[in-house]
Amino acid sequence: MDGAWIWLAFALVSLATHGPRGSFIVLGHRARLPEALREALRYAPAAALAAIVMPNVLVSGGAVSPFNPKVAAAVVVVGVALRSKNPWLPFLLGMGVLLLLRKGLGL
Repeated sequence: MDGAWIWLAFALVSLATHGPRGSFIVLGHRARLPEALREALRYAPAAALAAIVMPNVLVSGGAVSPFNPKVAAAVVVVGVALRSKNPWLPFLLGMGVLLLLRKGLGL
């Protein structure tokens, strides 16, 4: 009987995962999201990326440290990204600042 319960759990988790995703494919244009929700969802990828990156930037040595080389590099990256259309320039300058602070100045 234990095997039946595990398969039932797999089936329920599968329905809970694929049901909401598949409904947009199956229903197509008949299911429209409200305009406000569609506008809010435009920012979801950027918010997810920030949620992944910011803890790594702010935590140094197991504690939150707002004054570390990663924060300085992140500030440079954001500043350059806001002013430049080149996608590689923020990456290169941010890595340059991080390497300079870590290796050059020993921070």
